[in-house]
Amino acid sequence: MTLTAQIIKDIRALQTVKGRKASGLFLAEGIRTILTFIEAGHKPVELYIEDKKPYLVSQIPSHVPFDRVSESHMESISASTTPSGILAIFKLPAEQDPSTLSAGLVLAQVSDPGNMGTLIRCAAAFGYKSVVVVEGCDPYSPKVVQSTAGSLAHVNLFRWTWNELFENKKDLSLCALVARDGKNPEELDLKKSLLVVGNEAHGIPGGWLEDCDTHLTLPMAGNVESLNAAIAGSIALFIGSQKA
Repeated sequence: MTLTAQIIKDIRALQTVKGRKASGLFLAEGIRTILTFIEAGHKPVELYIEDKKPYLVSQIPSHVPFDRVSESHMESISASTTPSGILAIFKLPAEQDPSTLSAGLVLAQVSDPGNMGTLIRCAAAFGYKSVVVVEGCDPYSPKVVQSTAGSLAHVNLFRWTWNELFENKKDLSLCALVARDGKNPEELDLKKSLLVVGNEAHGIPGGWLEDCDTHLTLPMAGNVESLNAAIAGSIALFIGSQKA
C-alpha cells in the first residue's frame, strides 16, 4: 500500500496530544504491544506491517486485516527512532465509570513517559486493576504505550483532577509513597488502597500529600536516600500484592 502525504500527516498527528484528542485515536508499535491490545478485545482501526518484515504477518490473527507498507513509509509514520516494522492505530477507550474504581495506583504529576509506562505495567502485572492519572504526561502517548508493552489494555484507566479522585475514591485509602518518615509497607494494606506516586523531581504536591490517609517509605540500607519513582512504586506495588 502506498501511503499518501495526507495519511502520513494524519498518522503523525497521533504522536501529539492535540492529534489524539481531535481524532479519538492512538498509536501502538511493536508486535507484543499490538497483540496484547488485540487479545484484550481492541480492534485496530488500521494496521501496517513493513513489507521487508514478512515474519510479522504470521503472528497476526487471521481475522485482523492489515496493509503492507514500504520501509520508508514505516519510518515516516513511526514514533520510534528504530521502527519495529509494525504499527497499529486504535480507538481511545471510553472514560471509565467512577464506580469501577478499585485498589491500585495514582500517578500524581508523573511526567516521564518511561516511568509512567513502567508503573502501569507493574500495576497490571501485580494484579491491580485501577490506575488514576492526575496531570503529568498523557498515558496514550506513543512512549507510554510502548513502555507498558500493551498493559494499558489490562487496567481501568481514569484521568481525573485531584479533586475528582478525592470525590470518587469511596472507602479506598490514599497511601502516599514518600522518601522518608513513612510507614514500612509491611504495616499497610495496599489491597484496600490507592498508592500515590508523585513527580520524579518534586514528589507529591504538599496539599495533596496532606489529603493522603497514610504515608509509605521503603526501608533502605546504606547511604541511598531514594529510588527512581518507577522503581520505588513498582517495589511497593509488589510488596502490597504479596500480603494475604
